[in-house]
Amino acid sequence: MGCGTSKVLPEPPKDVHLDLVKKVEPYCGYKNDIYKHFIKDDGGDAIKSGFPSPPRHTNPYASGCSPTRLEPPEPRKNRVAKYRAKFDPRVTAKYDIKALIGRGSFSRVVRVEHKATKQPYAIKMIETKYREGREVCESELCVLRRVRHTNIIQLIEVFETQERVYMVMELATGGELFDRIIAKGSFTERDATRVLQMVLDGVKYLHTLGITHRDLKPENLLYYHPGMDSKIMITDFGLASARKKGDDCLMKTTCGTPEYIAPEILVRKPYTNSVDMWALGVISYILLSGTMPFEDDNRTRLYRQILKGKYSYSGEPWPSVSNLAKDFIDRLLTVDPADRMTALQALKHPWVVSMAASSSMKNLHRSISQNLLKRASSRCQSTKSAQSTRSSRSTKSNKSRRVRERELRELNLRYQQQYNG
Repeated sequence: MGCGTSKVLPEPPKDVHLDLVKKVEPYCGYKNDIYKHFIKDDGGDAIKSGFPSPPRHTNPYASGCSPTRLEPPEPRKNRVAKYRAKFDPRVTAKYDIKALIGRGSFSRVVRVEHKATKQPYAIKMIETKYREGREVCESELCVLRRVRHTNIIQLIEVFETQERVYMVMELATGGELFDRIIAKGSFTERDATRVLQMVLDGVKYLHTLGITHRDLKPENLLYYHPGMDSKIMITDFGLASARKKGDDCLMKTTCGTPEYIAPEILVRKPYTNSVDMWALGVISYILLSGTMPFEDDNRTRLYRQILKGKYSYSGEPWPSVSNLAKDFIDRLLTVDPADRMTALQALKHPWVVSMAASSSMKNLHRSISQNLLKRASSRCQSTKSAQSTRSSRSTKSNKSRRVRERELRELNLRYQQQYNG
């Protein structure tokens, strides 16, 4: 349900020290090569790119640009030729360019086919002559070159030129998590735990490596293929933080998507990978209800809700949801990160363990689907209204889409006064 779910990248506080970015060395190796350089604790915009199945465009594993738009009514052959001409000869010698499937302010995502094996892949072409493109590219490469896990999108190989980087990645065609839920005729707590087990397993692996995703949300959880037995894959590492073993595990950069940001990030406290677990608590709440635990069009009011950690289990389908499921959510949506479950603890929670052996559960599909569709419709209308308003004004800078530092400072002051005074 990608419509209207925009990523907001708060500006880092001016008093926060950022590590220097090291130059990415030229690389054309395969996924099993060792990646040795590290990046600053800072994020970039995330690419919203899409794939052809299902027909509507989805948001896979790109980071660095705005949501994808449907292609204009131009002959397919002309479109393919247009983007093929932009690719480095080393890439076109190995891959057939099939179709443009996503695009943003400084990147393009295309579906390709390996000439020798006929295996389909996705190639993300990032314009590194732009600072934002370089930052996003380095952030993603730093993570993806280190990981190999069944529930994390896999980087296959990379081609680099002076102005562009071509990232060859697995092609996910199964669509976004909630699109699949709506399309199904049934969804139970057991189905929810199966999804969460896969995501938690991937997150546990990342945290073991010292990697914090920092932008976990349903739009970044994709099915590998359209089949019922498809695995879930974690995508979009444009805001991820990767640390060496033994490095300071605390992060300071203010970033993320508003509804999923943990309280400690909002009050600009140094934080750990527990921010991912807060986001998983939000995802779990949505997964079981189709609604958000914290939601308000006014960002300040939204942040107040998050800081208080106040949410409710009112409305459908919560009366039909087990107490164990609610306990699982409560142990993740805990304001104090020290009391929050880790990924390993979440995998061992009684709800996750017991549901794996359960055979019959109440079907929550109708209520969840209705809530998801209602929210998607509302968000799309809000987006259209905002776009209409913006079109009547002069073009705004990217800063207008970011959380203002002053806003966070004022919110932090109110928070300190309320809880310390």
